[in-house]
Amino acid sequence: MSMRAAIAALAFSMAAPAAAQDMSAFETGPVLEEFGPHAPVPGVQQLPADAEFAVAFDVSTPAAEGSPNRGFMAAARFLNMHVAHGVPEENIRLVVVVHGKASRELLDADDNPSGALVEALLAEDVRFVLCGQSAVAYGIAPEELIPGVEMSLSAMTAHAVLQQRGYTVNPF
Repeated sequence: MSMRAAIAALAFSMAAPAAAQDMSAFETGPVLEEFGPHAPVPGVQQLPADAEFAVAFDVSTPAAEGSPNRGFMAAARFLNMHVAHGVPEENIRLVVVVHGKASRELLDADDNPSGALVEALLAEDVRFVLCGQSAVAYGIAPEELIPGVEMSLSAMTAHAVLQQRGYTVNPF
């Protein structure tokens, strides 16, 4: 091994413990008790009670095998952490626009690891909008969807309409 390779290996091994994640401060709730872990951030004050959010999440990446979709979980985390920091739930409007390979995660099926999360978010008035173009491409009929999931002509259409209504797109 060259000296340069040895130094790089030593530096990597010393940095590895620092890169480990400490998830002990993360909790779920106060809205969704089973989903959306978030942590308090030292030095960050409560948000103003009159703060309002209208946020669209764009989700096309499918979930890892046997896990709920990370994009759906991001919406749950957003809801929980903002309510926990003083924003009234009624001041938060969220829409998850789903397209591409993630589309099948909106199917009403017992073997859908994202199903319980989608249902929990729908129960809290989070909207799910499926791209109609993706539905056609993947052979998904409206009656196969989890009850409450909406369909749009396309994900592009859904985002355009949401932007006209004041929604921002969350990049996570």
